[in-house]
Amino acid sequence: MKGIRVLLVDDEIDYSLILARRLEKRGLSVSTAPGGCEAMTTLEGEKIDVVLLDIKMPGRDGVQLLGEIKRLYPHIEVVMLTAHINPDIVISSLAMGAFDYLLKPADVDELVSKIGDANQRKMKDSDSKGC
Repeated sequence: MKGIRVLLVDDEIDYSLILARRLEKRGLSVSTAPGGCEAMTTLEGEKIDVVLLDIKMPGRDGVQLLGEIKRLYPHIEVVMLTAHINPDIVISSLAMGAFDYLLKPADVDELVSKIGDANQRKMKDSDSKGC
């Protein structure tokens, strides 16, 4: 898991800080963003492997942000996080290119495993495209 760079996008600041610390203790490098604008700024300035993206946020919601991320950074894998399952939104997110989704609060070990899987797919996709 060392070396995987994660961007956690969630408007619940306390949740983000606690989750970021837990992920960092497991060897991940974690940046946080409280919303879409901050997330896009981070993606412009940092190399990110996997985005953890809350679906329900004020302003630009996670589904809108997912579309923007996949359009501008198609190589970045995105794992959607939601506190309330809406099958239509989940299906839509997966169809738009999300790697997977997890319910909040996600089990940290399951989340780390999902991040690792997403990063593996990102690396496989990068290798298959060549230089």
